[in-house]
Amino acid sequence: MRLGVLDIGSNTVHLLLVDAHPGARPVPFASHKRPISLVQYLDTDGNITDEGQHELTEFVLEAWEFAARHKADDLLAFCTSAIREATNGPAVLARVKHETTVTLQELTGSEEASMTFFAVRRWYGWGAGPILNLDIGGGSFEMAFGQDELPEVATSVPLGASRLTRDWLAEDPPSAKSVKELRRYIRATLAPAVRQFDGLGRANVVAGTSKTFRSLARVAGAARAPQGPT
Repeated sequence: MRLGVLDIGSNTVHLLLVDAHPGARPVPFASHKRPISLVQYLDTDGNITDEGQHELTEFVLEAWEFAARHKADDLLAFCTSAIREATNGPAVLARVKHETTVTLQELTGSEEASMTFFAVRRWYGWGAGPILNLDIGGGSFEMAFGQDELPEVATSVPLGASRLTRDWLAEDPPSAKSVKELRRYIRATLAPAVRQFDGLGRANVVAGTSKTFRSLARVAGAARAPQGPT
């Protein structure tokens, strides 16, 4: 069957069509995405503005039409921290459903971390042993650890790259003071989450599964794909 997966992230909305068969790996067929930074559309009360909602519903409708045009048998649609943490998140989901007929499934932070870990496990296989997976998105940072198909611990904190840049690094380039304050905030926010991993042992594989990590790798001198991180 041809399956469409629509991911509503904090920075990008992305539709991926894959041809999937029982027992076989999914084969990518087509991709359609647009950079819509939903965190940039938040007002002072934490609501996604009408302009942001319009941009979102326009793309969801566009994605639905793209999937139909390419004869997708089904469409799964997910949304993450940008809508999950918005004050008017339920209203945004209702508007998308009303205007596009597409139901966006809201993932909790732990569900998002678990799903990403599951994909990493499938990629590396059972022989990899314990895996620690880290994923820095636009709005949140997910961490998951485990040696089975699903993680023993999966958690999320509001430390996404776009969110931190918007809230803490207003100047370009940022001042030394703002960087120091941001580091202090990150350490304080991470501390309770990191304690959840105490006593779980050491990971054989530490994976970074986001464009932020790919960008950091290139800043540090890594080659571009296919020689470097993909």
